[in-house]
Amino acid sequence: MANETIEGLREHLFATLAALRDPEKPMEVERARAVADVAGKIIESAKVEVSYMKEVGGKGSGFIPEAPRRAALEAPTNGAGRRQ
Repeated sequence: MANETIEGLREHLFATLAALRDPEKPMEVERARAVADVAGKIIESAKVEVSYMKEVGGKGSGFIPEAPRRAALEAPTNGAGRRQ
């Protein structure tokens, strides 16, 4: 797979959905089921990776991109948990 990220997986799944709905040449249901099954396995492995990252820290494999930190999350607090 050329784009081995969560976005790439979504693209493949939406392409599968579009192919299933194609009135001219719909994808075979068994093939779509196989795509969905493989996607499910990839998602399960990503869940394990996220759990691992929470436990030990780290950036992971890059399948799920690191979220940019928002300025509001980094703003100092006044000691009572409120943003200054």
